[in-house]
Amino acid sequence: MLQYSPMSELAIKHLSVQVENKKIISDLSLTIKLGKIHALMGPNGSGKSTLAYTLAGHPNYQVKEKSQVKLGKHDLLSLNPDERAKLGLFLAFQNPVEIEGVSTYQFLKVMWEARFGPISKQTKNKSKTKNRQFSSVIEFRNYVDQMAKKIGVSADLLKRSLNDNFSGGEKKRLEVLQLLVFQPKFAVLDETDSGLDIDALKTLSRQLQQAVKEIGCGLLIITHYRRVLSFIQPDFIHIMLNGKIVKSGGVEIAERLEENGYQQFKNKQPKKQK
Repeated sequence: MLQYSPMSELAIKHLSVQVENKKIISDLSLTIKLGKIHALMGPNGSGKSTLAYTLAGHPNYQVKEKSQVKLGKHDLLSLNPDERAKLGLFLAFQNPVEIEGVSTYQFLKVMWEARFGPISKQTKNKSKTKNRQFSSVIEFRNYVDQMAKKIGVSADLLKRSLNDNFSGGEKKRLEVLQLLVFQPKFAVLDETDSGLDIDALKTLSRQLQQAVKEIGCGLLIITHYRRVLSFIQPDFIHIMLNGKIVKSGGVEIAERLEENGYQQFKNKQPKKQK
């Protein structure tokens, strides 16, 4: 059984991944620390989503030898997807799946219990986690209602089947609610800004920054649009081309990208993180 331990960083070293004998990611290294926001940018087909699914443990992505991914002291690549989640790894999909017949309330309850144990027994396990405890399902639902109201998720959505006929903005707000309930150590958000108008993007960015502040998690935002960076301020920006991170730095990279596109970063060596 997995045991909780201090986890200050998600460390990816020399990661190479292929799908159906085609190499998608080649010798990628990236370290994300708690409380830090990283943005991973690149054109379509550069390997960004492959990185997200590989971290989550998707079986179709074959990790090559010498690749290392550690969450704290744990070897993430040796664990099943559910074990990775229990350690505190969270993935928000670009296109969230609709699950008919499972209410949002039910899904959030199952998510919480899978990570922290049965709600009815939480009071017996306080030493295992510093996270909020619930002595009953009603107490848990009241907490979810409060968090949902704070980020603009309506009570109606919580009762409906998960993502069933939700708008793009509703799905993205619900992902933030899932993040808040799950309380991950590290979260990967794959194209979380896709399909959102400016107002929804502003709201989402504010919610994500607040979530990082409240939870203290490390955050990796995957996108190919600069506009999300106008509303959420990452600590690091990384440019990914052809399966490699070719440039790392601060907000100045996004400004250069706006002016000259991705071509300027070809054949560049990545700048070391501080």
